[in-house]
Amino acid sequence: MTYCLGITTEEGLVLASDSRTNAGFDQVNVCRKMHSFVHPGERMFVILTSGSLSISQSVVTMLRADFDSGRGLAQASSLYDAARIVGNCVRRISELDRASLERDSFSFNVHLLLGGQVKGQKPNLYLIYPQGNPIAATEDSLYLQLGECKYGRPILDRGIQASTSLEVAAKYALLSLDATMRSNVTVGPPFDLLLYKKDSLEVTRYRRICADDRDLNLIHSSWEQSLRRAVEQLPDIEFPASNGNAVERVREAAQTAEQ
Repeated sequence: MTYCLGITTEEGLVLASDSRTNAGFDQVNVCRKMHSFVHPGERMFVILTSGSLSISQSVVTMLRADFDSGRGLAQASSLYDAARIVGNCVRRISELDRASLERDSFSFNVHLLLGGQVKGQKPNLYLIYPQGNPIAATEDSLYLQLGECKYGRPILDRGIQASTSLEVAAKYALLSLDATMRSNVTVGPPFDLLLYKKDSLEVTRYRRICADDRDLNLIHSSWEQSLRRAVEQLPDIEFPASNGNAVERVREAAQTAEQ
């Protein structure tokens, strides 16, 4: 399984991914899911991948070959144009592999998250579907996710704002990854974490975070302790004074709800 996310703020972008891939619980491997395409001072793209490893590797390999030869992402005039280029590459791989996969009952499964900036344009995030079509992050939806999304979503919904600094957004990203890892054993470190400052057009802050990383473990333990203290400090839940059979009152309330 996979968990990747991108966060957009007024200061720039935060992108994070786990690196665990598996074919059942008894076959777990590690593979990088974050890939950067950079021409310093001109353009910076980061792609996160989920789904079939063979498909995502084919897409990234094709994009890399085009980029290194000055085509594809190297010529994109905007991030939307870059998202369309990535989508077209997905379609090219689909034409090569989809029929063979589906003939053997395998789905053509790949999702990609594209973040970055072209000089003169604003940075943003796009999610590209297996059909090749993209969807962008908006001011009402400041983050996008891939893979096992549900466990890491609540903290992002409660915390991320446009004014959130990159440093704080990075903490939210790690907490989101940590929550997912805690609840789903198919998601795990090493984590790749990248902070991109708007208009820098280069990668200056990137880190690979392993399971024994001091900062990750400190954030994990500090968050759990703070969460427990916060819950304990909440007002106690009040219950009405007992003036009859409580079990009977519960039964009556259930019957009223059904009506």
